[in-house]
Formats: sequence, C-alpha cells, structure tokens
Amino acid sequence: MAQQTVVAERAALQVEPSWRARLRAITTPAFFIGPALLLILIFFFIPVILTILISLTDMSVATISDINFVGLKNYERIWRSRTTMKILKNTFIYVGFTLTLFNVGMALILSLITTHIPERVGTTFRTFWLLPRITPSVIYAIMWTWFTADAPYGIVNQFLSPFGITPKNWLNAQPWLVVIAANGFVGTSFGMIIFTSAIHAIPVDYLRAALVDGASTLQRIRYVILPMIRWPILFVVTYQTLSLLASFEYILLLTDGGPGFYTTEVWSLYAYHRALSNYFGNVQFGFGAALAAILVIIGVIASVVYLRVFRFSEMVAEPKIEVL
Repeated sequence: MAQQTVVAERAALQVEPSWRARLRAITTPAFFIGPALLLILIFFFIPVILTILISLTDMSVATISDINFVGLKNYERIWRSRTTMKILKNTFIYVGFTLTLFNVGMALILSLITTHIPERVGTTFRTFWLLPRITPSVIYAIMWTWFTADAPYGIVNQFLSPFGITPKNWLNAQPWLVVIAANGFVGTSFGMIIFTSAIHAIPVDYLRAALVDGASTLQRIRYVILPMIRWPILFVVTYQTLSLLASFEYILLLTDGGPGFYTTEVWSLYAYHRALSNYFGNVQFGFGAALAAILVIIGVIASVVYLRVFRFSEMVAEPKIEVL
C-alpha cells in the first residue's frame, strides 16, 4: 500500500510542462546558436546562392546594363572548352601533391619528431617553421623568386652546382616544383600545430603502458598515437583540401598561371582571371561564377569522400558499454 502511494505521488508531480517552460526550452538553445547561424547565413549561404544565380546569367562588363538569363550556357561552355581538362588536371596535381607531401605528410612527420625530442628544442623548431606563414605573401613570393633564380644569384643553384646539376631558372624550368614547395612550407605549419597539440593531449598513461609492454617508438606511433589522432587528421585533411581548392595567392604571385599556356593555372585562379582580371578588359562575372559554383561542388564531394574514408560515423558514435 505504501509503495502504491509513493508511485501515485510521483505521477502527480510529473505535470505537463507549461507553455513558458516549452518556450524557454526552444529559445535558450536558439539564443546561443543564433549568432553563429546568422553569420553562416550572411557570409556563406547567401553568397553561394548569389553565385549560383549569377552563373545563370551573361553578366559581364559588356552586358552590365542589360543582363540576360542564359540558363546553363555558362556550364555548357565550361564543358566544351578545350582548356577545362587541363586546368582540372592542374588543380588535382596542385592539391594532391601539396596536401600529401606537405600539408599532411610533412606536418605529421614534423609533429612526431618534435614531440619525441626535448620539449625546448621541439618548440624552438616549430616556432621557426612558423616564419613563412607570418611573412607577407608578396615578400615570401619574392624570396622564392630569388632562391630559384638563375646563376649566380639563385641560392638553389649554389647548393646544387657542386653535385653536377646544371644551373637554371627553376621557376621557369620546373614551375610546379616551386609552386608546390612554396605553398607547402606555409601549409605545413598549420597541420604541424594541430597534430602536435593532439599528440600532447594523448593521456601519458597510454604511452607508458605501451612502453612497459616493450613497444618500440615506431610501434607506439603506429598503434597508439595515430589511432588516437584520427579526428585531427580528418580535420586537417578536409580543411587543407578545401583551402587548396580555393587558394591561388602564391600561384598568382609566382607564375600567374604560367609560364606558357595555362601551365600552372588552377581552377580557382582561372575563375579569378575570368571574373575579375581579364587581360582583354571584358571580365565575365557569369562565367566566373559558374566556375566558382563547380569548385563548391568539388569541395562538397571531397568532404563526403573524406567522411567515408575516415569512418566519421564510427568516430561520433556513442561508446558501447556493457552493463553486467
């Protein structure tokens, strides 16, 4: 009888929440997430919509007073252009090699090395590696132009000449090599900082346990450190891929898409040249917007692929705890 009384009292206390409580449950989360949603709407969502709308018109300097809706003609023009495949290939070369060799590969190697040496030495090394990132872009590009200049001025030639390598202007002879290296030394610093922070965040007990079990340094890296930093690796790979797809700053400063016919022209630089910096003066906003819209689609596809490859659903899944 007493147990039934307690159950009845608990049921009486579970009163349907009032409209004020319901309103508070809705408005409180909206208050915190509202500013972020507003910024995303203004600076991301609306620009994408405007870009797609402009890509469906013939907007240019010549038609600015009489803009017409042309539908998918700009996209058809991209498909039929003889330069499209070349520029798309250049983009994949630029993003692929810069990402794997520097932005992720070298960044991960440097973070592993600098966390397995005395902390003061590792911190000093990482600090010096940040210099390219904080150097103004124009100064940084001029430095690379000087480094790769023809003999006797180029520092690269001065180092390679004793090995019997013919001196040359490397920016003209091997433009992709210089462009990827220049971008890579800047991009490496970002991943290096993220990976180093993630490695320091690993509980030291895991590493000590592996050491007690007789694991070597390479085994600790393979079986303890790398699995524990899957999240940061996914973030760096995805972020740097999207960043490289949209960036053309150093290519513009070093080669401006040359030397020659679209030698180092990537998709984002091609869109910039068509929409904002045409040699003939007739900048084509509609065509450039179509190029930018395709770049957005490529970025979305790359992000989905990364989420699949890294098994994102498993990383965010709730831990399975067996209750005995």
